[in-house]
Amino acid sequence: MGAAASRRRALRSEAMSSVAAKVRAARAFGEYLSQSHPENRNGADDTPIRTWFPKENLFSFQTATTTMQAISADSWWFPRVFRGYAERKRRKRENDSASVIQRNFRKHLRMVGSRRVKAQTFAERRERSFSRSWSDPTPMKADTSHDSRDSSDLQSSHCTLGEAFEDLDWETEKGLEAVACDTVGFVPPKVMLISSKVPKAEYIPTIIRRDDPSIIPILYDHEHATFEDILEEIEKKLNIYHKGAKIWKMLIFCQGGPGHLYLLKNKVATFAKVEKEEDMIHFWKRLSRLMSKVNPEPNVIHIMGCYILGNPNGEKLFQNLRTLMTPYRVTFESPLELSAQGKQMIETYFDFRLYRLWKSRQHSKLLDFEDVL
Repeated sequence: MGAAASRRRALRSEAMSSVAAKVRAARAFGEYLSQSHPENRNGADDTPIRTWFPKENLFSFQTATTTMQAISADSWWFPRVFRGYAERKRRKRENDSASVIQRNFRKHLRMVGSRRVKAQTFAERRERSFSRSWSDPTPMKADTSHDSRDSSDLQSSHCTLGEAFEDLDWETEKGLEAVACDTVGFVPPKVMLISSKVPKAEYIPTIIRRDDPSIIPILYDHEHATFEDILEEIEKKLNIYHKGAKIWKMLIFCQGGPGHLYLLKNKVATFAKVEKEEDMIHFWKRLSRLMSKVNPEPNVIHIMGCYILGNPNGEKLFQNLRTLMTPYRVTFESPLELSAQGKQMIETYFDFRLYRLWKSRQHSKLLDFEDVL
């Protein structure tokens, strides 16, 4: 601290002495001008003397005391200005040196990376050359490990192997189903999948055909059931009906509209969603495995409770579902109930008289359907 204070005092004294010398020189120059050109001293123009030093400093300092007081009052800024200038210069030098260091370091990294790549390629070439026979005079060919033809051949062989396994599983399952169904009096099952969202759905199992024991009604909870629950229930009911039996005909009775099926809560089947949503894709594919393989005709899935084919999106939905259920042969039908095909579909699963009675009371609150039955 003492050295810094003494240095400041020295700088201040030097500044004061230099300023005092300038003031004395300016005062002498002013006296010279007044003596050499007396007409400018009391002339009519009274033109002020233009100089770099302030005008009041030319002739206002009469004594040394007044001069030193003015110098001490005006010379405080000089050390601070000098320090600021030196600080800026120092920062500029540091920034320049830092930018040079960074530039050189980036150049070094680029050079090191290129050397590493060159070293790796050299090591690979040397390994390939040493792996060849010493007596082999043929030149070494280029590396074709990443050739597109090899990769395509590998993919095609993998696909062929997978298709072979699928064909084997298909034939095995088909044989097991044929053995299971080759019994006296076997009737292929017809599964009815009924959503609880349908009004008065709880009465639907009571209006099915009583002369056809192959009809299996399954009423599921629309609000809380999942696709896995539905599939497990279908498998369980099929095993109860006949061990190893598969579905030949199926009825899905649920709400919906033109181009969409309202299967579960927040699960609407459209032609776009059956291509994207994983759980819906998994449901239809697993459902296809429950369809018959020995049926000489395509298996049929009927849709009731809504008219899907009300716009072109319904046909797109059926087409996407058929694609999902491939290689199983499945067709989808959704005729109008008042048409001839609709009447035939109703008579396949229901007692037609009871179905018309249930339909007339489906949305009525005045008369309970159970009393009518």
